[in-house]
Amino acid sequence: MSQDPYELLGVKRDASQKDIQSAFRKLAKKLHPDLNPGDKKAEERFKEISTAYEILSDVEKRGRFDRGEIDITGAERAQRSYYRDYASANDPGNPYRNSSGFADFADADNSFADFFSRRAGGGRMRSHGQDRRFSMEVDFLEAVNGTRTEIKLPDGPQLDVQIPPGTRDGQTLRLRGKGEPGIEGGPPGDALIEIRVRPHRFFTRDGDDIRLELPISLGEAVLGGKVRVPTPSGPVNLTLPPHSNTGKVLRLKGKGAATRGGGHGDVYVALKIMLPDIPDERLTALMKEWAAANPYDPRKNMEA
Repeated sequence: MSQDPYELLGVKRDASQKDIQSAFRKLAKKLHPDLNPGDKKAEERFKEISTAYEILSDVEKRGRFDRGEIDITGAERAQRSYYRDYASANDPGNPYRNSSGFADFADADNSFADFFSRRAGGGRMRSHGQDRRFSMEVDFLEAVNGTRTEIKLPDGPQLDVQIPPGTRDGQTLRLRGKGEPGIEGGPPGDALIEIRVRPHRFFTRDGDDIRLELPISLGEAVLGGKVRVPTPSGPVNLTLPPHSNTGKVLRLKGKGAATRGGGHGDVYVALKIMLPDIPDERLTALMKEWAAANPYDPRKNMEA
């Protein structure tokens, strides 16, 4: 067995903790005894990478190894004692027969949550079933407001899916126990469902806020007044200030998407002045008279 844990995991000495975990996970999935029954070489390699990972996954142990204070087994180099390799398998008090060194790895991937919960005597292990991954599309308002729906899996069964209010595009929902069956009586995996949100014809999402462009008439822009504004939870009245220009943004507080903290974002309404579709002769005449009496240049600040 190589005495260099970096070499055993195939990583550089300056590898990040994430890279080390990723390298071990990849090798473990390939070499785990449950996936290679009767293969002694794979079992030995699995033991080697497990020993290497226990050193490198612990920042303090990794530092001590790099400084030459301990060897790959965790023993002090001055003692040259490899008692860890020869610890009795029947000693329940042996500190090297537990799985605590792999807690971070197990937490990072449920499919390995039971791989490192061996009993001291060895034998086949109960392991967590593999997760199953799916994707589904939902309407914009279903994602913002939440909904309940069903999806039909490729192998026939249907899953009841609760879309929480405020669900984002690309968010993954986890359905516990709806994945592949466990091994040797282990718990089943989970179903992981990636949500794809269909675009809305006038709402857009900005974090937990909702934005829309609201057409208003020339009269509403000049005179102000109340207008009906659509929001994800239903239309509300909005008061326009007199002399509101195109581009002015007004806020409807608390009318946006649900937040993780239990509140809601806001709706931001950008105004856009729209002239009538059919030209109005009276309006044209009025504007000619008004423009002659009130000359002004709205582009005066755009000179290069």
